[in-house]
Amino acid sequence: MEEAPPAEAVAVRRALELLQLNDPVLRVQAARDIRRLTKTSHRCRRHLRQAVSPLVSMLRVDSPDFHEPALLALLNLAVQDEKNKINIVEAGALEPIISFLKSKNPNLREYATASLLTLSASPTNKPIISACGAIPLLVNTLRDGSSQAKVDAVMALSNLSTHPDNLSIILETNATPFIVSLLKTCRKSSKIAEKCSGLIESLVGYEEGRTALTSEEGGVLAVVEVLENGTPQSREHAVGALLTMCQSDRCKYREPILREGVIPGLLELTVQGTPKSQPKARTLLQLLRESPYSRPEVEPDTLQNIVCDIISQIDGDDQSGKAKKMLAEMVQVSMEQSLRHLQQRALVCTPSDMPMTSCASEVSSK
Repeated sequence: MEEAPPAEAVAVRRALELLQLNDPVLRVQAARDIRRLTKTSHRCRRHLRQAVSPLVSMLRVDSPDFHEPALLALLNLAVQDEKNKINIVEAGALEPIISFLKSKNPNLREYATASLLTLSASPTNKPIISACGAIPLLVNTLRDGSSQAKVDAVMALSNLSTHPDNLSIILETNATPFIVSLLKTCRKSSKIAEKCSGLIESLVGYEEGRTALTSEEGGVLAVVEVLENGTPQSREHAVGALLTMCQSDRCKYREPILREGVIPGLLELTVQGTPKSQPKARTLLQLLRESPYSRPEVEPDTLQNIVCDIISQIDGDDQSGKAKKMLAEMVQVSMEQSLRHLQQRALVCTPSDMPMTSCASEVSSK
């Protein structure tokens, strides 16, 4: 273990000693010192691992004065430290932390939510946290909590959703309306939108999730807005969610998706999306056309044919005009990208590498 500077080593030793005393005031002071020492220092988090058990015991004491300082100290100990995350759960912290989610003290509820967010980042802790009944209470926080608590709750649910058994529990709690509500109000390029759209993509893999999204006013529109304006990862989640819906029941979900003006965003994704979102966007465009079946071989399913089919069915001149304009722009971008690719190939295709005739033939065939 890395050796601490003398002053830091003294502060760490003093905090550990104070935690062992029976004096409540000194124990609270020790918790505050640990919170301060571990705020930014990975080294202090390692040196203060012995503090986990006495801090967890403070959570169990029937004294509100102990709860916040001890919880905040544990929260900082757990940040970016997998071993401390596991130690905190093994020491029995989940029972008091989850009980704090029902506290009348809004600050304590907020700190408890933040603690579950941090602890749920550990794969080891995910099934344990859900087994303790945290998910329904996190959904309650997502519905009724403060702005910060709602953000932390959705991020904690996102962490927990990656464990296979937890997704069904999230579905059972009817979390979708509250996830959609947060998604509608946040910036679509934010990390919050990324977590919300990721959760929605997972939930629409189930009929209950698809029904909940389409039943929520503005639910599909919020996903379309993320597809248009989100981060690359968010857009990937958004197109994945819409594609899953359309693949599950094209007749049921085609119109609700088209109605929200998804075509321009999909067109952009086919050219400028991530390697995962580009093929998903193309597949969704094919599903959104009037006929789900392929054209004869003499008339291949080019992107332009697919989009023109869709545009011809869209109501409203504004949306149709926007889609046509976007199609023209996408074709231009695609041509520019192809030209750059050809120029790069031409630069590396020198006489020393291969015959000039081969180079000319390769370029002209593109």
